[in-house]
Amino acid sequence: MVIPIIEQSAVGGDFEGFAHGSDVSFFLERIEREGAGPRLHRHPYGETFVIRSGAARFTVGDEQVVATGGQILVVPALVPHRFAVVGSEVYEAIHIHASERFITEWLE
Repeated sequence: MVIPIIEQSAVGGDFEGFAHGSDVSFFLERIEREGAGPRLHRHPYGETFVIRSGAARFTVGDEQVVATGGQILVVPALVPHRFAVVGSEVYEAIHIHASERFITEWLE
């Protein structure tokens, strides 16, 4: 058995598991501008945000919370969500999708 090692630079920050024999997908997020972030969307699977630095205001369903570096936020399947960076520190996170492919339904 050969254990594959994948260079992060080879996937460009986006890792879809199906292409590498994995059941999960993820991407490395880095946002330097306050207020930036994705518009409202949802997935047919859960998404886990591992926040490495910075802070973002997450809207998950009808609730809002600010999550910061060192925290982990889990959004359940089919729950609409979005976030926007708050503060001047760079937001860096790993967004883990519990699917071998990215599937996103944009709601706005």
